[in-house]
Amino acid sequence: MAANCLQRAFAVPQPNRVWVDDITFIPTRAGWLHLAVLVDLFARRVVGWAMSADIDGALARQALEMALTRRRARHGLIHHTDQGRQYADGAYQRVLHSHGMFPSMSRKGDLFDNACAESFFSTLKNELVHHHTFQSLEEARTAVFD
Repeated sequence: MAANCLQRAFAVPQPNRVWVDDITFIPTRAGWLHLAVLVDLFARRVVGWAMSADIDGALARQALEMALTRRRARHGLIHHTDQGRQYADGAYQRVLHSHGMFPSMSRKGDLFDNACAESFFSTLKNELVHHHTFQSLEEARTAVFD
């Protein structure tokens, strides 16, 4: 596992210096929809995201690839996550290293170490998810996208 380089230093002076990454789930009558997001801490803006019925390395990599397509990752950019298997995956780590990104991981079981990603999910769920029963994965996907 990577060291916690962020150390809850959530104030970032420039864009593309620190990205935080996490995955949450959205309940539907057809099963769980998993949402992966990367947030640039400078402006608290989502720079990459992906949704899937499966919570796996591919979901996390798709969100990362979107962020890398939309933004130029600076050499040494800190990429902070929890210790989930999707982020420890060798293929995921190779993408980080190939773009000069520096992996950082929260301490085990400490939600506060990735508070900015957790805050984004809390807002999304309070404003959308908790007030709606989605009949299908596609309905949930469309609502989150909108």
